[in-house]
Amino acid sequence: MQARRAARELALILFSQMDTIQNLNKWDFQDIVLKSVRTLTNNATDELKSSTVEILKMKEFIEEYESNHPKNLERPIDVSNIPVPIPMTSDMQGGLDELLNIAEKTMLAIEIAEMATLEENSDVKEYIVKIANAYKENKAEIDEQIKKYAFGWDINRLVKMDKDILRIAICELLFVKDAPLKVIIDEAVELAKKYSTEDSSSFVNGILGKVVIENNLK
Repeated sequence: MQARRAARELALILFSQMDTIQNLNKWDFQDIVLKSVRTLTNNATDELKSSTVEILKMKEFIEEYESNHPKNLERPIDVSNIPVPIPMTSDMQGGLDELLNIAEKTMLAIEIAEMATLEENSDVKEYIVKIANAYKENKAEIDEQIKKYAFGWDINRLVKMDKDILRIAICELLFVKDAPLKVIIDEAVELAKKYSTEDSSSFVNGILGKVVIENNLK
């Protein structure tokens, strides 16, 4: 994973504390980065616990289905069950999709935690601090960009996650300017898909597209 992608994930946690960000300094930011890593890994641990429950449910379902299958009901009580086919793939797909999603989040959390805590790799911390400082210094202008292009939406009523994703991306587009426009927008859209509502990715993509066009960014 690239350091800046990890930084964006952690910045999203940092921006959840945006009410106090105006009074924070560089060292406060770095302390919050550490807390953000802990939040991410704690969430991953909770997800793993949930996945264990799901795995046990699937195991119980399979064992019960196998035991109650006509082929096994016909067998003597004192012999082991024989494997039997599962008739509906849909019985398992939902649970497996959820497990894959949890596994992906967990691996991502571990990777981000490693990148953020390795002393020799300060790129993650530095980029988060750069984004946070850009927002701290340009909050009014960044939020005005969201208000301007979110036609018919009250910024105070936007989904919090969408607003924070937009704030991070607009910080990068207008003030940090250390990554290609397409990368910034694509990763903001991915964050929206991963953490926000079903319609959030298209909403975020539309707002950022207008920011790029109206500010003549290249």
